[in-house]
Amino acid sequence: MDLSPKLAKKVYGGDGGAYYAWCPNELPMLREGNIGAAKLALEKNGLALPRYSDSAKVAYVLQGSGVAGIVLPEKEEKVLAIKKGDAIALPFGVVTWWYNKQDTELVVLFLGDTSTAHKAGSFTDFFLTGSNGIFTGFSTEFVSRAWDLEESVVKTLVGQQSDKGIVKIDPGFKMPEPKEEHRNGMALNCEEAPLDVDIKNGGKVVVLNTKNLPLVGEVGLGADLVRLNGSAMCSPGFSCDSALQVTYIVRGSGRAQVVGVDGKRVLETTVKAGNLFIVPRFFVVSKIADPDGLEWFSIITTPNPVFTHLAGRTSVWKALSPQVLQASFNVSPEVEEKFSSKRKAEEIFFPPPH
Repeated sequence: MDLSPKLAKKVYGGDGGAYYAWCPNELPMLREGNIGAAKLALEKNGLALPRYSDSAKVAYVLQGSGVAGIVLPEKEEKVLAIKKGDAIALPFGVVTWWYNKQDTELVVLFLGDTSTAHKAGSFTDFFLTGSNGIFTGFSTEFVSRAWDLEESVVKTLVGQQSDKGIVKIDPGFKMPEPKEEHRNGMALNCEEAPLDVDIKNGGKVVVLNTKNLPLVGEVGLGADLVRLNGSAMCSPGFSCDSALQVTYIVRGSGRAQVVGVDGKRVLETTVKAGNLFIVPRFFVVSKIADPDGLEWFSIITTPNPVFTHLAGRTSVWKALSPQVLQASFNVSPEVEEKFSSKRKAEEIFFPPPH
């Protein structure tokens, strides 16, 4: 199966912005793993019309700042100020809209589980308004009865918005103001959150789980933001709870290797900003950053992921007894001693060699 990283392709758009998605035909692991991946890019005064999706997702703000409207089932609308680094859990049935009033483009990444979706490996959005809105499909009589309105008013409401998905609104139009308290429990800024791992000259990690963002439990996904220093290495490791790891390269570039069954290297590639790649269950992955560093945002298909590392202070090697290592590697006690005495300080990131 082709595991090579891919870029997103434009699905639709206009003056207000565009929506991009990764296609399961190009990235077969999306279909295989029941994972969807897409990006929303809004220009100034761009509004992504209210919609709901057939998949639970995690949204991550890659660039810019703006406003998100979120309506959880049978709850009131929450209006959140969002900015670069924000992660937002979007469970099933949630209705969202997104708005950018700044000059800088607002870019939001969506990663999620498509196991209940119409198409494995793809998100399908259902729009409440616009030329492809739900109510364009109902007869005027049905909508008139549902909304208790005259048919002439219904025709205006349903037919007036000729654009679909994303629109550009008048600069003078006043959208709802976000409320600070609405962010509580809804969003977590991964660039400002307490670090779960911080290794000098190595890298930093913030893990998104049910403790710091309880809604991810409803979404059924965990996530993390990893920032690897220039020329540093991320220890070879695998998800030991059968989860898939879906990785989007946010910034920088580097090299990645993935090893699978029977010790076969199934991927050796250069990754760069905008790439998406997926590591199959139990396969081992490692990355080395280029001199300018490497930053990635990943979702893991379990809300509280557990990883096993194969190098570093916390690796499984340090837990195995010396005799087992000698016999397994078929080496002398001296060679085993050299192996065991290395990497006693570093945990999962290794600074560049001096």
